[in-house]
Amino acid sequence: MSQLTLKRPIIFFDLETTGTDPAKDRIVELALVKMTPDGKREKFTKRINPGIPIPAEVTLIHGISDEDVKNCQQFKQIAHSLYDWMRGCDLGGYNSARFDLPLLAEEFLRVGINVDFTERHMVDVQQIFFKMEARTLSAAYAFYCQKELENAHSAEADINATIEVLEAQLDRYADIGNDVTALHKFTNTDEYVDYARRIIIKDGQPVFNFGKYKGRKVEDVFNSEPQYYDWMMQADFTLHTKQKISEILNRMKLKKSGLKP
Repeated sequence: MSQLTLKRPIIFFDLETTGTDPAKDRIVELALVKMTPDGKREKFTKRINPGIPIPAEVTLIHGISDEDVKNCQQFKQIAHSLYDWMRGCDLGGYNSARFDLPLLAEEFLRVGINVDFTERHMVDVQQIFFKMEARTLSAAYAFYCQKELENAHSAEADINATIEVLEAQLDRYADIGNDVTALHKFTNTDEYVDYARRIIIKDGQPVFNFGKYKGRKVEDVFNSEPQYYDWMMQADFTLHTKQKISEILNRMKLKKSGLKP
């Protein structure tokens, strides 16, 4: 079996949540598996009291109800120790780049932890599957591992299946590489500024990826319509998006003052 080549630890993680909006929804369960270059694995699995009701239709998906988590810790109670445990690790998961990572970052930001995962590689196993076969996690597990995914939508079951799928993918697709840097490049085709992908990089410049200014440079919009920044800061965007547009605006002000960013 092909093994993942690691230069530093990588954490594969999966979240079960109250919904799919990083700006509004919260974590109700998380499972993380840290793989180290020497082959060791550490596991962290925990249910979380989200502090908001879990919609009944969401409970039907992952099986976690308000009653199940009413006596659990809130995210703020584990945030600092969790972030320390994740420090210096690359990240991986199934559809994590577009869902789990933005929502996890938002939870950290809510409690005052200024996360920055940009220096880490992100391996999204779903993207390997989509580019090669295009299926769901359950189908990926059946296709690559010849097993039926039991207890789907349990965070721990899902992330363990994700790791097995990746290992099977490394066997099947030798040309994609088996080190984290190569897999990061293969699974992350878009260059983005914020985790919600409201702003992407085009020709080396931050560009809006939504709304009436989609495709326009952020700096050009803020210069011609300064109130657009104010609107975004008041609107229901993620904290990470607001953090990034504030960084862009601050760089613009420094340029105008003649100071280096």
